[in-house]
This record gives sequence, C-alpha cells and structure tokens, in this order.
Amino acid sequence: MANDQNVLIFTDGACTGNPGPGGWASIVSLPGGNVHELGGGVKETTNNRMEMAAAIRALAMLDLAEQNSIILYTDSTYLIKGITQWIWGWRSRGWKNAEGGDVANRDLWEELLRQVTRLKPSTIDWKYVRGHAGYPGNERCDEIAVSFAKGNPEQLYVGPLDGYFVDLKDLPEAQPLPEKSAGGSKSGGRSKNGGPGSKSGGGGGPATYLSYYAGQVKRHYTWADCEKTVKGRNAKFKKAKSPLEEREILIGWGLDPGVLS
Repeated sequence: MANDQNVLIFTDGACTGNPGPGGWASIVSLPGGNVHELGGGVKETTNNRMEMAAAIRALAMLDLAEQNSIILYTDSTYLIKGITQWIWGWRSRGWKNAEGGDVANRDLWEELLRQVTRLKPSTIDWKYVRGHAGYPGNERCDEIAVSFAKGNPEQLYVGPLDGYFVDLKDLPEAQPLPEKSAGGSKSGGRSKNGGPGSKSGGGGGPATYLSYYAGQVKRHYTWADCEKTVKGRNAKFKKAKSPLEEREILIGWGLDPGVLS
C-alpha cells in the first residue's frame, strides 16, 4: 500500500505496427504532493522499447534527498522480469542471452540499470498491473502513450495531487506476474470478456464501475461500457465491488450517495 512518503509511478508504452510509430508515458507522484505526467514519441520503435523508455524517464526525473520506497506499476512482464531477473545473467555473459545471441535493447537495459543503481539506497518495487483493467493510473498512461504514438499528444499535467483528475489512490490489487520467456513481448491486454469483472475468486459479487463526467454520475456493468464514457475525458471513474463501496466512492467524490438510487 502506498503512502504519502512513497514515490508512486505508473508507466506504459504503445506502438502501432511493432515496429512502427510509438509512444511512452509515465505518471510520477512525489512525496511532496505533486504529480508529473511525462510522455514522448518515436517515429520507428517497438512496444518493448517504449515500455522501457517510460520507466527510464520516470526514474531519471527523481532527485531524492533521502531514502524512499518507489512503487512502479507496469503491464509489461518483459520490463519487470528483465530488470529483476534476466539482466544479471545477461550482464555476466557479456550481454548475451541464454542462446548466445546479443541481448535486444541492450542500450536501454544498461540505462535502466544505471538509473536503478543511482537511486540507491531507495528501493523500487516493480508491480504488475493488467492492462485495460480500469485502473486510473494505468488507463491514463495508456491514453498518453497512444496519443504520442499517433502524433496527437495529450496535454500533460504537472501540479498538485489534490488538483489531479486521475484517482491515484485507486491502486491495483496484487496480481501474479504472467509467465513469459526472456525477450518476449508485452503480456496482458484487454479482456475479451469486457474488462476485469471476469476475474475469478473473492469479491462480493459482480463488479460495477462508476463514472462522473459533466455533472452526471453513471453506473456501468462492464469496464468496456465505462471506458466509452471516460476515455479521452477528464472524468472520474472507479471500480466498486459492492453497493457499500459504491456509496463510499460517491461520498469520496463529494456527491450525495442517493444519486444512483
């Protein structure tokens, strides 16, 4: 669980064609209460390089005066396994993979490792979040990355957390890292069943999604339906697992909980 003393980061990459035009995006929430949206584009690249670029640029902007815990959410298994597992074997073999070939994206792996090392003794907790599952930080990063890939970049927010239109307190639950072989591409993606409601086990019944845009509150029964309302807009949205959670969300937004009755 993040707290006010942690650095909270969301990252994402996008690419049309793979290789093709790409974009990367990061959201960095600092202990002092400020949020920085970062983003950029490359004319010819790959999805994996954009995922890595997002993490590198987010870490590179940090100038920590004291030891902090850094929590970084990404939907790239390639990024997480590369920096936490594979990179040590690659480096010990002279940047060769297990088959003896050159490690792909070596330049970015070396820069990412340099940033991780620079930030010590602060620690980085690399957390997996399934893409397109309705988590605000991940969805906003996806929106920014896609906009840069398409050459029509979103306006980036820099300012106080209290004024940010994305609910960064709505953090993903702990999720197991999907199995992926070294050098593989991004895992996960949009659920074929319309969102994260297909998740098995636990919970208090089917999830709903609340959206608040232009003074109107709506209840949605699939993430796909909610996404149609909030995508590309400065809208509030949040997943609820019970009527009680719906009520708490509305109160948290400063609304009358009876608005959906």
